[in-house]
Amino acid sequence: MTLKQSLLTALIALAAGFAGSGLWSMAGLDDTQTRAYLLENPQILPEMVAAYERGESQAKLAEVADGVSEPFPGAVLGNPEGSVTLVEFSDYNCTYCRASLPHVKQLIADNPDLRVVLREWPIFDGSEDAARMALAAAKQGKFAAFHDAMFEVGSSSAAGIEAAATRAGLDLERARNDAGSEDITAELARNQQLARSIGFTGTPSWIAGDQVIEGAVGPARLAEALDSGESS
Repeated sequence: MTLKQSLLTALIALAAGFAGSGLWSMAGLDDTQTRAYLLENPQILPEMVAAYERGESQAKLAEVADGVSEPFPGAVLGNPEGSVTLVEFSDYNCTYCRASLPHVKQLIADNPDLRVVLREWPIFDGSEDAARMALAAAKQGKFAAFHDAMFEVGSSSAAGIEAAATRAGLDLERARNDAGSEDITAELARNQQLARSIGFTGTPSWIAGDQVIEGAVGPARLAEALDSGESS
């Protein structure tokens, strides 16, 4: 029986009031003192499960660590040569991604050595064209300008994407051609595979240091994770 199975079995035993001693023994937790302690402190079991799940996420991250931190050329915010890396999986139709934009800017302002690798992961309807144009902007060295403009415009319609591209100063003809290129198609497929491999379920999702984080968690939480990664 795996650790996670043991913990889940223990949780079931708790829910059942430890009616079955055999069930508790199956969990590998039949020591009387351990049982008594956990009975008095049942909140520890969910914490143990959470710790186990963090460990699993870190193991999955280790399998893709090199690839996930290597950006599509130009799809970087902050210092492209920075030694501290934050990875964000983002979607232009994600309201929480939009809410996180000032958080990312704050982190960049606070740490001139921060490199933010943007992984375009268009999971909402109508997001793929915007993601493709963002990567086309990266080819012109204008990813950050388009990234900001796209969230400012707030629409991934054809008109909205063109408005953002114009604000960013893109060569529109070149960008339209690049948006359909094979390398951009491959990058979007790669990002989806990376997200699934790590176990992400939505955007924004982050890799900060050795921590896997989901949701709009704010700059303090991300900075804490980055600091932890630097000191480990």
